[in-house]
Amino acid sequence: MTALIDIKNLNMEFQGTKVLKNINLTIEEGECIGILGRSGSGKTVLMHLLRGIKEHETSSGEVIYHVAYCENCAYVEPPSKVGKPCPKCETELTPMDADFVSLDKYSPLRRSIANRIAIMLQRTFALYGDERVITNVINALIEINYPATEAVDAAADLIDQVNLSHRMMHVARELSGGEKQRVVLARQLAKAPMVLLADEPTGTLDRRTAEAVHESIMHAKDEYGMTLAITSHWSGVVEELADRAILLEEGEIVEQGDPKKVVERFMSMVGTVGSYTAEIGEPIIKVKDMKKTYISVDRGVVRAVDNISFEVHEGEIFGLVGVSGAGKTTASKILNGSVNATSGDVEVRIGDDWIDLTERGAELAGRAVKHIGLLHQEYSLYPHRNVLDNLTESIGLELPGELGERKSILVLKTAGFTEERAREVLEKMPDELSTGEAHRVAMAQVLIKEPRIIILDEPTGTMDPVTRVDVTKSILEAREELGETFIIVSHDMDFVDDVCDRAALMRNGKIVNIGDVKAVVAELDAGERDEMYNP
Repeated sequence: MTALIDIKNLNMEFQGTKVLKNINLTIEEGECIGILGRSGSGKTVLMHLLRGIKEHETSSGEVIYHVAYCENCAYVEPPSKVGKPCPKCETELTPMDADFVSLDKYSPLRRSIANRIAIMLQRTFALYGDERVITNVINALIEINYPATEAVDAAADLIDQVNLSHRMMHVARELSGGEKQRVVLARQLAKAPMVLLADEPTGTLDRRTAEAVHESIMHAKDEYGMTLAITSHWSGVVEELADRAILLEEGEIVEQGDPKKVVERFMSMVGTVGSYTAEIGEPIIKVKDMKKTYISVDRGVVRAVDNISFEVHEGEIFGLVGVSGAGKTTASKILNGSVNATSGDVEVRIGDDWIDLTERGAELAGRAVKHIGLLHQEYSLYPHRNVLDNLTESIGLELPGELGERKSILVLKTAGFTEERAREVLEKMPDELSTGEAHRVAMAQVLIKEPRIIILDEPTGTMDPVTRVDVTKSILEAREELGETFIIVSHDMDFVDDVCDRAALMRNGKIVNIGDVKAVVAELDAGERDEMYNP
């Protein structure tokens, strides 16, 4: 194979902290390389550098792209195309090297290479939500000056390549997470990329949906002859898809080579949860005959939640589990008060008073929702505020500086940070955090409001196994120390088994079983089991 990217002695530093340390790596043309590492190890920073985004103050070393370059129209192809005619203007392609660390960001060569790099980011769909799928892909083609008269047929071909022709006329916001990711992939394929950077592209998806996205990615890789770099906290993904893998730890490559061996070392870092005690009290939530029905342009009448009843006890960690589309997230939004139930009773106990969330008003649902925190899987932080401000401003109260810092460190520790790391991240901006760290800061935003009930929607979606154990322990500690009640919405049954006291299995909007987690697991059919257990 021919080297496409050479990374030599690469170091990145921000405010005195080294985020990448002496990285040396060659990525061959057509290779699939997997990147493993716990949250904060430097995976996303490395991916951004491969993309050509320079985020940090101090850098040294090289990120060299070896390409076949057209001196007439500045088009680039992989290095194996040297000596062949340019597909745009027929000029013979010549060898060219471009160092993304030193090359000016306005350089035509840099821009030409960047235009041939596709990116899929974790938790980011970047779609026109109110437009149909085919319109989203047509827009991507028009953005690269594709002939408008040919754009419709080309868009249909791209949608077919990602196995989404049956959703072509659907509105993007009504798609599932996996379907949205495949539309993102189709939009990226519009630029006929030579490199695809996939940074946790399926972190919040159930197993079967994730496998469909992975299949689309690998099909596109073969179809376009792309070079692929993929990060995933699902170690099985790297083991199955990658030709070679690297393991990052605190910004350094500590292992590289055969994916199976790299995965074995990574999994050896995973700790154990330990044992915790908790006192379960009287019911704090009562749901009876709850329904949520809405009308979809594409699907007609949709029964997202179909006549469900259950109770959650004070101090309990209760799981809502099921495959994508089972109704879990809709149910959690009704419990949070952000979505109205179509019918049924949804009561929450605040002190000694029972309040019906279906009755709107400041002293009714408005009083109750102040005590219910929700961390949605598509959370966001204030991008122009540091972590300390993100936390203290989310309370809506003016806290004295010392008290705000003290409170912030406390909730960051509860969210899984060590005290040392909690102090370090207070002054950091959201884009300086790893995705796993940003997720835990978002969790701390919920905790700092001191809710009595906390709803976590796919809380481990983008977390590596090491961080997932830390977050599991932090939830159990929060329950033990603060007496909080948690509702966990998840398809990650290993996590649910570790953290929940009871669980309800949802299927097609209904609860089909409720009780001890292991009893619920025993109720799963083979198809659900395949979907809900992470690889």
